[in-house]
Formats: sequence, structure tokens, C-alpha cells
Amino acid sequence: MATTPSPPITQSPPPKLCTNTPNALSLLPRCTSFRGLKQIHAVTIKTHLQNDLNVLTKLINFCTQNPTTSSMEHAHLLFDRIPEPDIVLFNTMARGYSRSKTPIRAIFLFVELLNSGLLPDDYSFPSLLKACACVGAEALEEGKQLHCFAIKLGLNSNLYVCTTLINLYAECSDVEAARRIFENISEPCVVSYNAIITAYARSSRPNEALSLFRELQERNLKPTDVTMLSALSSCALLGSLDLGKWIHEYIKKYGLDKYVKVNTALIDMHAKCGRLDDAVSVFDNMSGKDTQAWSAMIVAYATHGQGHKSILMFEEMMKAQVSPDEITFLGLLYACSHTGLVDEGWNYFYSMRDKYGIVPGIKHYGCMVDLLGRAGRLDEAYRFIDELPIKSTPILWRTLLSSCSSHNNLGLAKQVIERIFELDDSHGGDYVILSNLCARAGRWEDVDYLRKLMKDRGVLKVPGCSSIEVNNVVREFFSGDGVHSYSTDLQKALDELVKELKMVGYVPDTSLVHHGDMEDEEKEIALRYHSEKLAITFGLLNTPPGTTIRVVKNLRVC
Repeated sequence: MATTPSPPITQSPPPKLCTNTPNALSLLPRCTSFRGLKQIHAVTIKTHLQNDLNVLTKLINFCTQNPTTSSMEHAHLLFDRIPEPDIVLFNTMARGYSRSKTPIRAIFLFVELLNSGLLPDDYSFPSLLKACACVGAEALEEGKQLHCFAIKLGLNSNLYVCTTLINLYAECSDVEAARRIFENISEPCVVSYNAIITAYARSSRPNEALSLFRELQERNLKPTDVTMLSALSSCALLGSLDLGKWIHEYIKKYGLDKYVKVNTALIDMHAKCGRLDDAVSVFDNMSGKDTQAWSAMIVAYATHGQGHKSILMFEEMMKAQVSPDEITFLGLLYACSHTGLVDEGWNYFYSMRDKYGIVPGIKHYGCMVDLLGRAGRLDEAYRFIDELPIKSTPILWRTLLSSCSSHNNLGLAKQVIERIFELDDSHGGDYVILSNLCARAGRWEDVDYLRKLMKDRGVLKVPGCSSIEVNNVVREFFSGDGVHSYSTDLQKALDELVKELKMVGYVPDTSLVHHGDMEDEEKEIALRYHSEKLAITFGLLNTPPGTTIRVVKNLRVC
């Protein structure tokens, strides 16, 4: 019997992928903005990939590459969608937070990691320690706990962990701890040397920084652009021009002058060592100039008393369409202060906030006080500090105190010192300035009272120190060490120099010597062996005729 064939079973066609929908991950390499990232994220939702671990990982990676507040918040939302994130994803998040404006959130996330049962690895600690360093002293305790944790896990000898530990302690003003970390590295490389050299340079300890720079070379390690930044900064602090010039030649020889930051450091070094022409030459030969380079040149002209050239440089900067920053305006205000351009200074001060959106900092306020003080507008400077939108600091009042001394205004100086003592009564220089003012006015009882007050409060005067570089060696001289601290030849040469100066009209200003019962000759001897005079005399004795003598001081020149 014939059978009737069964009708074919009708099957629904398989779902087709829409070929017009681009693969979300393929778009990421071409994405250049956070807005674009959010659009790609939207595509992953439409294509049901929003919970795919691979997709989420790549989206988080993108958010953390150039972290902003918005991108890191988005990354954290994505991170929270992952039920069991691994240590790699945590490291990505921690690295992003450490480079963001909210680095402390890396520590908060780390606590969550520990609560989930995961342990950090050698990639975790560098980001976490960097986050603590960015926060500063407020996160030092957390940094120390991380240090202990790294030791427990046997990761304290890891090169990258050590390097970030050095940076952490340096940022928290504990250079000795940073040095101990460095000394425990069995085979330090250029990265670890860079960390410790930078630590000393940023802590204003240039001698130690340059000593380590030489040690690095003795180990036949090749310096990098980062090394040069710290070495040049140290030369600038010391006034070590010969070493600075050698470093400049090294930079040119090995092509490190292609880095804008290195050239900027060269400008700063030459300017601070008194070689303005060389600073200008470096600037003129730069193929590309950023805000920092322009600012360095503006500051260089200002510190050399060429304020009008600083202003012209700023005008050229504007023509080049380079945006100024807070350092630019520090240079401009400094230039106006040292050339008596009070009105122009006010204009720059207001424009930095109103036109460029730069909030004035304590250094900008200090420049304004100095500007008004130098111009003799002391009462206006007093009101300026008193009406600041932020809490005044001792340094602002000290700037005004110095101006009171320059203009011999004892009455206002007494008011200012009261404001200083309300904030800090431990700075010896404050007592000395007021004491000198009293001495000029013949108020010897007040001088004695201030000396007794210093003694009762345990306040010490910072000794004047002058350094001079001769034959690649920087030598330091201190005031108050006594005549017998130096060689007989140096004493005799200085005595002879003072005699010759008197023959051409030099008269020592003995009004600043504190002791009212001293004879003029005794007062003159007290002034004779100040540190800068000793340094200049040493330079005259130990350099060929015609050599420029450069002296660097920690205080103002006598």
C-alpha cells in the first residue's frame, strides 16, 4: 500500500546576526574620547555583550588608560558588574586610580579585595604605593602598612616595589627611609637610582643627589632623561655651573635634548647659575615649546631683573597660542615686583583668575605682598594679607616683615611680628629682622629683649651659608663659625681685601650689629667674616684673574 509522504517539517530559520552592527571590541582602538567609549558600551548592551568578561575587561582597560573622574567612575561601575574579579582586573583599577585625581580610592578598593579573599601580587603594590605617594603625608600610615604587607609576601625586593617605596617615603618627607630602601637593593638599576636621586633633589639636598649621580656613572649605568632632570635641578640649587655645563654636553651628545622637559631644566639651570644668555640659547633652539618652557624663560628674565623682557616673552607666548599656567603668572608677578610695575602686577593677578581660570595660590599672594612691599605700599600689603580668602601663612607675613625692614618701618614691623608669632614663633629670622630694625633705631633694650626671647623659646638663628664652585668642587662657608674655622691665608686675604675696599670708599654698616656696648672696630670685625665675603675671597685666591665668581646663598646677601 502506497504511503503518502509526510509533509516536510517547517523549521524556523536560525537567527541572523545583523551584519550592520559593528563588533564592539573592534571599535575600541579607534576610540579617542570617553563619550565614544560610552557609545561603544551602548553597542555591547544592544548586542547582549554587556556581561561578557572579555568585553568588560577591555572597557575597563580603556577607562583607566587616561583616567578622569568620569572615566574612573564608569570603570568602577563596570568592575562592580563582575561577580568574581581577578587580581589582574584589580591591578588595572588600582593603576587607573593612582593616576587620577582620587588616588585614595585605590586603597578603598584594596580593602574590598582583601575582604573578598584575594591577595595582591607584585603588580599590585606599585600602583597602591603610588596612590599613597600622590595623597602625601596623610596616607603615609597606609603606605607603611603596604610596605609591611609586601615584606610578608616576600615582594619587598621586587625592583618596581622598591622604586615606588622610595618615591612614597620621599613624597612624605622621609628621605632617610627612602635611602634605606635604596641601600637594600642588591643590584640597583637606573630606575632605582632615578628614584633616589629625584628624592634628594626634591628635598633640596642637592649634594646627596649629585653624589648618587656620580655613583650611577661609576657603575656604568646610562643616565636617562629622568636622571638629567634631577641632576640639573641639583646643579641649579647649588649653583654648580661646571657640572651643569658637562651635563648639557652629555645631553647633546646622546640626544636627550629631544625632550622638552630636559630643555626646560637646562633653561632653569643656566638661569639660576647666572648664565642668562645660555638659557636664552637653549630656548631659541627648541623645536617645540610647551607651557613649562615658556614659563621657565619668563621666570629666568624676571630673576635676572629684566622684568620688561618677561612681559614681552609672555606676549610672544600668547601669540604662539600657548596657554599659561600658575608658574607663568608667578614669573610675571615676580617680574613686576622687581621692576616696580605695581599696576601691571595687579592686572596680571586679576587676569589669571578672571581670564584664564587659574586660582591664585599662596605663592601668587606672596608675590603680590612683595610687589606692594617693594613699592613702599606697606599698609596696602597689610590689608591685602588680612583680607585674603584663605588663611594667611607665616611666609606671607614674613614677606611683609622684610619689606618693613627695607623701608625702615619699625612700627608696622612690630604689628606684623605679632601676627607671625600667632602662627609660628620658632623661626629665628623673624627675631633677627626685628632686632636689626630696633638696632638701627638705637632701641638696644628691645634688641636685648628679643635676644632673651629667642633664648627662652629655644629659637636658633639659621646661619648664613655661601657656596662657591672651584675646579668642579662645591665649597661651603658659614657665618658665625668664628674666624678660626678658616685658614690663615683666607683670613689674611679677606683682611687685605677689606682694606683695599675701604680705600675706594667702602664703609661697613655696623648699625645692624646687635650689641650696643661694642666699639665700632669690634662691630666691623663681627661683620667682616660673613659667609659671602669668605666665599668671594676664596674664589679670588683659587681662580685665574678675570674668572667670573658665582656665589650661592641660603639667605639674602649681606
